Amino acid sequence: MQEHEEHPAQNAQPGMQDVQAVQNAQNAQPADETRSIRHEHKVLSFVRRSGRLDARLQRAWDTYSGTYLLPLNAAEGSLDVRDDWRLTREWIHDTWGNDHPLVIEIGTGQGENIVAAAAQHPQINYLALEVYDPGVAHTMLRAGKQHLGNLRIAQINAPELFAKADAATVSEVWTFFPDPWPKMKHHKRRIVQPALAAAIHRALVAGGLWRIATDIEDYALHVHEVMDGRDDFENIGEITVSLPTGHVGKGNADLALDMPHADFAESSRFEGRVLTNFEKKGLDAGRIIHDFTYRSR
Repeated sequence: MQEHEEHPAQNAQPGMQDVQAVQNAQNAQPADETRSIRHEHKVLSFVRRSGRLDARLQRAWDTYSGTYLLPLNAAEGSLDVRDDWRLTREWIHDTWGNDHPLVIEIGTGQGENIVAAAAQHPQINYLALEVYDPGVAHTMLRAGKQHLGNLRIAQINAPELFAKADAATVSEVWTFFPDPWPKMKHHKRRIVQPALAAAIHRALVAGGLWRIATDIEDYALHVHEVMDGRDDFENIGEITVSLPTGHVGKGNADLALDMPHADFAESSRFEGRVLTNFEKKGLDAGRIIHDFTYRSR
């Protein structure tokens, strides 16, 4: 879990009108917005950390990668999708052998959530997107121990995959506890961005859901700024949450207490999300979990 990092206080207290201005600017999307994911300079939402595997995880990789890991990468070591691939209904049928609904989780960590869901719902297909070798290996190990046949893993940058998805191919997308990138100058690295939202909307079936969760208050405001003003998603949250209307960072987070606040709609905790050690640490530290459910219009 990353903490907020310090940035100048003068950038920390825009009023609610500034939030609306951000929403308006972010939702004035060009028609070719999703294509820009591939053709403009890519801003990654993660850091390429060491992916060294211990002996146990290496055995898991050697044992299960042929079953679970999809060969979608453009080249060895690349997180781009190869040019000859698209996420289509035909590919889903060929990969899973059925036409069941597809749920995609962006950033599966060690796979606790998606493996538990796959075990509980064999009538649903699950695709785990994770870039780090240890996380991929842990997910394969968990799935392999249960002999799950409805789960696959892609070691692919999520915006690259959704840029190559056909319309109406995905039932739900999950993004739980993404990297908060607390510095103001790093907010462009946050995975929840207008371009990805447009790509996910295209991939979702009518009425499909994008579920998001974070234990970082500043990221919760960021999600609302990106998503609540869009006309292609509906925020179907049923509870009201008060949030500061300005951004803060490490070293000045206490300023949020004296900022103007506004009410936002959020969701009750998603019952399909297991309580991972990561989430438990956030709760033990006194952080509030923010759940969001956005439905495709």
